[in-house]
Amino acid sequence: MSICASSSSSSEPTPPSTTKALIVHGVAVGVAVAVAVGAHAYFYLSRSRKFRSRVVGIIPARFASSRFQGKPLVQILGKTMIQRTWERAKLASTLDHVVVATDDEKIAECCRGFGADVIMTSESCRNGTERCNEALQKLEKKYDVVVNIQGDEPLIEPEVIDGIVKALRAAPDAVFSTAVTSLKPEDAFDPNRVKCVVDNRGYAIYFSRGLIPHNKSGKVNPEFPYMLHLGIQCYDTKFLKIYPELTPTPLQLEEDLEQLKVLENGYKMKVIKVDHEAHGVDIPEDVEKIESFMRERNLS
Repeated sequence: MSICASSSSSSEPTPPSTTKALIVHGVAVGVAVAVAVGAHAYFYLSRSRKFRSRVVGIIPARFASSRFQGKPLVQILGKTMIQRTWERAKLASTLDHVVVATDDEKIAECCRGFGADVIMTSESCRNGTERCNEALQKLEKKYDVVVNIQGDEPLIEPEVIDGIVKALRAAPDAVFSTAVTSLKPEDAFDPNRVKCVVDNRGYAIYFSRGLIPHNKSGKVNPEFPYMLHLGIQCYDTKFLKIYPELTPTPLQLEEDLEQLKVLENGYKMKVIKVDHEAHGVDIPEDVEKIESFMRERNLS
């Protein structure tokens, strides 16, 4: 048979150079297969229900604020601001648990009074992200994702929370996600209203208290879609654990914006745009504005 004939004719030893070539080829094929299998497995995992599936919402709250001391406990139409924020967060379908993280016993007592779980954190936390990280370490259950819900956004939409969680799940190359909305012209030069610019794939380029982009006329361009950062932030817990160890960066310190430390250290941040009218409370005068807004729309 031809098969036997072929076998007998190739009984001579294979030259060393040919053997080396076969080994190199075999290794290369093996590596390629491993990479392909690994990539396929990661692609599948990143889109499976188990990827970044366990989510906790943490509301960092501190009493000592340079612009508005005791802000979490301010009354807004009969309820404290921290209670209103907690009630809105509880409506988000992606959150498995919601807790308040604070270093103040007055805030903790208030939150326990309306049924919130409270994690006490140290006064040394420099920002809300570090407070979220400390609270995460003290939680009994393990979570894949942490949503940092700003306590001064009492009208935050649950859909916004769900949106940034889903955005982070869909972007395995990002460690952070957040939301923006359209900037009102009257807020263009307000340093308490943080602006954001993104690339054409929806990843953050920069955040600033100044107007960005800033054209050479120095005036607001009514035709440009400026974006306002809503402040809510979502992290992969693996990244959150190393965040406090990252050295503060020049842009972060100059703008006093913690998300810039993420970008300056080369990490990716996914941004979604939502149709949400921001009503943050940064200074005492904002309380009257938000109460007027709620009365006009019969919001209790």
